[in-house]
Amino acid sequence: MKHYYVNNTAQLNGDHEVHTDECPYFKSIVSKKYLGLYSNCKPAVDEAKKTYSKSNGCKTCCNDCHTS
Repeated sequence: MKHYYVNNTAQLNGDHEVHTDECPYFKSIVSKKYLGLYSNCKPAVDEAKKTYSKSNGCKTCCNDCHTS
């Protein structure tokens, strides 16, 4: 189980990336929303989409949910 967060600041393509707290980029995210504790990234991205419809997994820590 991992703790997942969504970046409140969109990427240049408009995506709000979902990260784990173990991601190398996690500490550099200034504004983030806690999504919960999950066994994989899919339910975390689904939860993020309730706030940001254009959410996507981080290529580094949530590669299985990275689509763009």
